[in-house]
Amino acid sequence: MAETETRTLDTAGATLRYDVRPGAGTPLLLIGSPMDATGFTTLASHFADRTVVTYDPRGVGRSERTDGAAETLPEEHADDLVRLIEALGAGPVDVFASSGGAVNALALVARRGDLVHTLVAHEPPTAQVVPDREAVLGVCADVHATYLREGWGPGMAKFLALTSRKGPFPADWAQEPAPSPAAFGLPAEDDGSRGDPLLGQNMRGCTSYRPDFPALRAAPTRIVVAAGKESEGEFAARAAAAVAEGLGTPLAVFPSHHGGFLGGEFGRHGAPAEFAEALRAALDGSDN
Repeated sequence: MAETETRTLDTAGATLRYDVRPGAGTPLLLIGSPMDATGFTTLASHFADRTVVTYDPRGVGRSERTDGAAETLPEEHADDLVRLIEALGAGPVDVFASSGGAVNALALVARRGDLVHTLVAHEPPTAQVVPDREAVLGVCADVHATYLREGWGPGMAKFLALTSRKGPFPADWAQEPAPSPAAFGLPAEDDGSRGDPLLGQNMRGCTSYRPDFPALRAAPTRIVVAAGKESEGEFAARAAAAVAEGLGTPLAVFPSHHGGFLGGEFGRHGAPAEFAEALRAALDGSDN
């Protein structure tokens, strides 16, 4: 196998770094947000027959922001992805997009569906589509505000409580006790930093994005929306089901959980071999 090539791309307000693993056929772009390219190391290894492209989103890892902005919208990530795909010069690509990357990929296809042949959007956490929309938007705004006010540990504790909760959030969620950082093995003290790309840069923009369903349905892209079997009832999985319903397509159920493709990256494990098999089937059109 040819060696991975790292390339640089200047976009509006950022300099992106992306990696190309040469192979055959239609390029497969693996994207997350705010997760960087390293999170797809195991998954990419299961597609050695394909040209696989991974990247660090703006403000994450090797991709520096040059605009000085504190927050990023999915539309900005979508513009970055347009430029990246065009820079590949290989025609429409296939995309597997996870979490915030799935939100960004939906924004991409709504704008430039001609650039994407098949999109597999795995657990896009958009609060705009769930029945408890107002409550979830409030929780997400509170996670961001807690991070700015108290620091990373308290903010991350609330984020983990948000993502792991099963079922809808009640209207009176703000009256619930704040989760303790110690309960999640997180530091309670504030180190003064405020550069976290999840809690600071992407939290509000990602979760408040409203999918453009008419544009998505009209796009030439084949869209498969997926959720992990173990994620049932969690916010991102509930959002995935609602997005699939909005598109008029069945929800694909993938093995494992929100990070089911992980093979030890960030200390987390899913079921990467089984996940890759399900992804390959979805890309091939045999997911139903």
